[in-house]
Amino acid sequence: MSLISKKIIPRDVLKKLLKEKKEEGKTIVFTNGCFDILHRGHVEYLEFASSLGDILVIGVNSDESVKRLKGPERPINTLTDRMYLLAALYMTDYITDFHEDTPYNLINELRPHIIVKAGDYTEDAVVGKDIVESYGGKVVIAPYINGYSTTSIVKKMKKEV
Repeated sequence: MSLISKKIIPRDVLKKLLKEKKEEGKTIVFTNGCFDILHRGHVEYLEFASSLGDILVIGVNSDESVKRLKGPERPINTLTDRMYLLAALYMTDYITDFHEDTPYNLINELRPHIIVKAGDYTEDAVVGKDIVESYGGKVVIAPYINGYSTTSIVKKMKKEV
């Protein structure tokens, strides 16, 4: 198993691992998304998120979930490929997937200290805010990085075809 693959962990195993890390005093940062076509905006966003704590956990929407949220032509890349690319980034500590449309249940299971979302969100719109705030955690909105989105990349690709 490669060093990259070791970062991809089933959620039940990750839950136990994060419990141990919390007992060691580590701050767990969580974010989530489709990450369908990895781009600079994603990397800057994840770099920001990782700076807020000791361990960055990324929840990735399953292929079925992406299809429901983004339409029948998505995802472009499979869940396996999307998770592998995210795991290759230096700032990523652990990755797991979820099949629901939101990470609410995953957040409830993992109980991170901090949830980070991109700058196009408002704090009140962040799924799981109620959960983390119930035990003293917080939500952080990352600075907005203009000009980078998977949707705009897909549109540009369709125009050039």
